[in-house]
Amino acid sequence: MPRKSYIRDIDEGSAAARPFLLCAREYLAHMGVERGASRLTLAAYDADLRDYFAYLIEMGVADPADVTRDDIAGYEADLAQRGYASSTVSRRVSAVKGFHRFLAADEIVATNPAASVVIPKKPDRLPDVLSVAQVAALLDQPFPEDARGARDRAMLEVLYGCGLRVGELVGLDVGDVDFDGGVLRVFGKGSRERIAPISGTAEHALSEYLYGGARAELSMKGKGAAAAFLNARGGRITRQAVHSIVARAGEHVGILNLHPHMLRHSFATHMLEGGADLRSIQEMLGHSDISTTQIYTHVSRAHIREEYLAAHPRA
Repeated sequence: MPRKSYIRDIDEGSAAARPFLLCAREYLAHMGVERGASRLTLAAYDADLRDYFAYLIEMGVADPADVTRDDIAGYEADLAQRGYASSTVSRRVSAVKGFHRFLAADEIVATNPAASVVIPKKPDRLPDVLSVAQVAALLDQPFPEDARGARDRAMLEVLYGCGLRVGELVGLDVGDVDFDGGVLRVFGKGSRERIAPISGTAEHALSEYLYGGARAELSMKGKGAAAAFLNARGGRITRQAVHSIVARAGEHVGILNLHPHMLRHSFATHMLEGGADLRSIQEMLGHSDISTTQIYTHVSRAHIREEYLAAHPRA
């Protein structure tokens, strides 16, 4: 039976850690400047690599140039033995491959020991999606008739109505909203800019919040002048706050463990079921690869099967 997963620790002050940490610093700088990785993405890479370095040091590897393919395979096996999910193993091996690829490309080391390492395939897992009726119950529920209530309604409407990631919602500025054009200017992963259409109840709720007095009331308490969505102190709302607001709104209508990304999944699935083509959904979601968007075709098929099983008298 796999042991409970745990994170290996690395002693930053040790001489053994120094060559690994110096290389990691170069790699993360490259990811941030040249690849446009976000602060959160860089923090995740850093944590994954530190766990990897701690394993190598325990195995007696003294320098990144000394790493072999067998060391990397051993680390992959170690992750599995520690009880990590296959998705986590896949992510960490991917981070390791990227690190060694960078070192070889920049000629910091002579060869890339991870070149022939295959990233473990993630198991197919369909995203959790709300039904149209659940979305209606969520968005049509009564919100408090104050500034925060107007803000929360607008956030939920925009998350579902535009299919935004929570980071994109938090990063939205007032200047990114174009009601005349019916679009939002959104900055997604890697600071990639895209245009997201907005209309209907999402447009109405956002307009009411921005120009009906709610945002002005919140902005008087702080200096979040550019941000569209403000917290109670007038600053830009945080990702954590959005997660809490979404979860509470879900609990009020009996939807437990609701999170912002579930609204994004629901947006894409409902668009597909409504007849939108996959390429259009790809652009609206900001996916760089259509294969990422194609998972929603599987979600839609699963939904059709559920409807069949529920409705057919002899299913």
